[in-house]
Parts: sequence; C-alpha cells; structure tokens
Amino acid sequence: MFITDIRKEFYEVVTNQRVALLVAADIDAVCACKILQVLFHCDQVQYTLVPVAGWQDLSTAFLEHKEQFQYFVLLNCGANVDLLEMLQPDDDSVFFICDTHRPVDVVNVYNDSQIKLLIKQDDDLGVPSYDEIFRDDDEEEGDSGNESDEGSEPSGKRRRFDEGAVERRIERQRAKREWEGRRREILFDYEQYEYHGTSAAMMLFELAWVLTKDTKDMLWWAVIGLTDQWVHDKITHMKYVTDIATMQRHVSRHNHRNEDEENSLSIDCMRISFEYDLRLTLYQHWSLYESISNSCYTSCHFKLWTLNGQKKLQEFLADMGLPLKQVRQKFHSMDMAIKGNLRDVIEESSNKYGMKDIRVQTFGVHFGFKNRFLASDMVHATAALLENTEKDESTSDNFLKALDSLSRGNLDRLHLGIDLAKKKLMAIQQTVASCICTNLIVSQGPFLYCYLMEGTPDVKLFSKPMALILLCKYLLKAFVHSTRNKRCKLLPLVMAAPKDVEKGSVIVVGIPPESETSDKKNFFGRAFEKAAESTSSRTLHDHFDTSIIELKTEDRSKFLDALITLLS
Repeated sequence: MFITDIRKEFYEVVTNQRVALLVAADIDAVCACKILQVLFHCDQVQYTLVPVAGWQDLSTAFLEHKEQFQYFVLLNCGANVDLLEMLQPDDDSVFFICDTHRPVDVVNVYNDSQIKLLIKQDDDLGVPSYDEIFRDDDEEEGDSGNESDEGSEPSGKRRRFDEGAVERRIERQRAKREWEGRRREILFDYEQYEYHGTSAAMMLFELAWVLTKDTKDMLWWAVIGLTDQWVHDKITHMKYVTDIATMQRHVSRHNHRNEDEENSLSIDCMRISFEYDLRLTLYQHWSLYESISNSCYTSCHFKLWTLNGQKKLQEFLADMGLPLKQVRQKFHSMDMAIKGNLRDVIEESSNKYGMKDIRVQTFGVHFGFKNRFLASDMVHATAALLENTEKDESTSDNFLKALDSLSRGNLDRLHLGIDLAKKKLMAIQQTVASCICTNLIVSQGPFLYCYLMEGTPDVKLFSKPMALILLCKYLLKAFVHSTRNKRCKLLPLVMAAPKDVEKGSVIVVGIPPESETSDKKNFFGRAFEKAAESTSSRTLHDHFDTSIIELKTEDRSKFLDALITLLS
C-alpha cells in the first residue's frame, strides 16, 4: 500500500520501536541510509543496519532478524517482487519500502497490512486497478462443492439434471477464462519494462524537511542520490532536470537561512551551490587532459581510440589556447588566470566541435575554504569504494567505507575513493578502446553483444555490477559514434564478463539502445528470465535490477541463442 502521509504513517510508527534497516549496495541507497541514520539519531531510534547485495542477502538478513524485529525498512530493494511470497514473514512483521525500482509488484501495492510503500505517487506508475488483477472465487468454489456432494448420492436415486445450473457454470468458467486472459495481458504490459523512479535519498530528505530536521548535510546527500541516477543513466534527462529544480529550491532555502549567521565563513562551514558545470569527470581532482581523455562524453565525441581522434583532441586544446604544460598538470596547480574563465573557454570551443551540451546542471559543495567537490565526483568516489576490488574485503566492509566517505569529517577516505575512481575510469576507457579496435562488439540481430574474455586487463573490476553497467553505457555510446551501420545505432547491448573463474560463472547485463530521447526502460529483465527458462540454463537472478544476472559459463551460448530467438 502507498503511504500518503510519510510522517504519520511511517516515521511516527517506527519512532519508539527497534528497526532493522536493510540497505541495497548502490549510491542512492547509501545516501538515503545516511539521511535516515541522522533522523534516527535525533530521535534516539534503535536500529540495526544490514547491507544487502541481492535477494539472497535480503532473505538471509530477514531470517536472522525476524525474531528480534517487527519493523523492517528496505532502501532500494523489495518493491519489484512479491515480498511476502519471497520472505514468508509472520503476520505482525511490517515492511516499509523506499525503492526506486519500477514496476512495483501489484501484490505490494494492494497489501494494506504488512507492506507500506514510501514511493512518490506522482511518478508515472501506471498500476493496474485492483479488479483487473484480483477477484473473489468464493461463489465458484461453493458451486463446485455442491455438485460433488450430489455426485456422492446412491446410484439408485435418479439425479435430476438441472440444465440451467450447468449452463450458468459453463458461462462462469468462460467468463473466468476471459478474465484470466485479460489479466495476463495487463500484467505482461505492466511488468514488461524495468525502469527507475524518484531517488530514495530525495524521498527521505523530504521526510526530514516535513519533520523540520533537514540539515545541509542531508540536502547534500539527497543531491548525491539524484546525481547517482544521472551518472548511472537510470532516469531520463527530463526527470533529472525536474528533480534538480526541486533540489535547487531547497538549496536556495538553506543558503538564505544561513546568510545572516556569523559562522557562514568559518573554517568548517559547508556551502552548497547550484552549478552549470562541465561534463568532464573528476576534472577538479585530475589534470584537464586526463579528464577529457577519460570522460565518456568527450572521449566518444573525439573517438579517442583512433589516431584521428587523438589529433582532434590536440586541435581542440589548441583552439582553446591552453598551453599543454597547463593542461597536463593537476587542476589545482593551474594558473589562476586560466582557471578563472576555464568553463566559458571550454564551452566556446566545444560548440565548434559539435559538443553542444558540454555543460550540465548540477551542484557543487565547499567544505571550509579548501575542499570543493561536484556531486558527480562524490558519486564516482563512493561507487569506487563500494565496489573496491583491490583488497579482498567483504561487501559489508566496502559498504561501511562508502558510507563513511560521505561524512564531512572523512575527507581522507573520500580522496582515496577519488583515486580509485580515476583508476576505474582509465580501465573503462582502455577496455572500450580495445573492444572497439578488435571488433569485439558483434551484432546478433535483435541486439549487440560483447563478451570480455578472461585475462582481459582489469577484468576483475568488471565482475561488479555498477562498474560493468558504466562500461556498458560507455561502450554502447562509443560504438554508436564509431559505426557506420545505421541499424546498429538503434540496437540495445548485452554484455557478459567473468564473475567467478573458480565457480565458472559470468555476469550478464543488458541495457536499452543509446539515444538522447530514450525513456530508459529496459526489457531485458523479462527476456533473460524467459531465455533461461526455455533452455534450463543455470542462472542466478539475484540482483535487485532484473537486467543483471549470473550464468554458468558453459550455458552461455545456449542462453544467447534462446535470447536471439526470443527477441527476433
């Protein structure tokens, strides 16, 4: 059931209770968790935090905690499956679900007692009406019961044959079959595509605002949650711009509130500002040259994997009139005279080179006088910490480090995340270049397909879902820019990479076609399920995004054949 008054129906219910907080391993969920933790600390709500990476983790966490807890809060997990069917909880367990995954399962929507959805109603949900999906079968069961009683009468008595009753029963059965056919069609249309709704961090920031407990830190975390959806390409550009406008109003309100405070320029102050900044990843923490080379937007426009592209980049830098010495050194070491109007200079030259939208609406933050970060820097740094493969640490250790990196007091950890993010972006750039230069992307008919071989450099990094999805988006964009085949430009991409060499498994992900006007709806979730079913492939549908699955390496070719047949 959808909650309409988040304060009364959610927060006031859990305030005097012990709460189990189950949080998915994505940036938006981490930010939402951070906001909720602060609110819980304010009101001294006892809670246990459990990071969950997939459905198996969620089931295990529930089994471990169901005795001690009645209330469970699920962040970015649980909305898109029938949760009660999966967890089989006791009747008094209550689940509060704040999840961006769509479509929301219909049983979750119409369960009034145990499932409470903290989901924005004005999102384009399109939930079918109750009568189209559920109906009472009591009458029919009653009828069939009477008939079986009659059938057990002694054979000596001649049974009177009520033709009217038989006809009514046949009519009812026909109506039921028709209704079931319609129900299947309605559910298929509703569940066919997977997409994402309003950021969970934004939802919980609105709760803090309603409670008048919102702080600048919470506002910044909500901004990072929204930016995560944009960086990982989960929402449409229109949705992003609309949500940015909402956040901008909150930022103005906070800045206005603090104008008259004396400490607004103290050493530990925090200032959030709306920026119309460059689409160059981490450029303020890198050299401008490396940022341009490793940002998806510029790299694909220049086709930097070709010699021609490298030459174009040099021309671009010359056009801006920036000395190579300045461009290749750390951003914070560049001359102040150059840094002053750098954005305008880059925008002017970008327009000549066909990069009309090099600037994008976002937010920046100043911690004290020295540290400045863009929201996208935070997303890349936190994602790199969350999926760190350099040390063999557990998922929950990485989760807690990512959570810590969002605090103002932990700038060292944030800088470590930024260094990891740079390595990750360089690995993605090199992998994209090698995939395109060696023609690893093959058109399979209804979709493009790419398989990363074992032994590819940095292949361990791409066994993680967020890194693989980022590589996928980047690779598809690069392919669209480099191919001459017009039909291939409209195709989605399926990518597979080794997950666990010892167990012999691969991770497979599917993304929709690359286009500016795309609605970001992904049909691969259902297609993967059907293909696995029809070939009895050994798959694991454990990820909260249905378009990411794990598959046994030897089943890869038959699974792929089934997928081609299914989508042709």
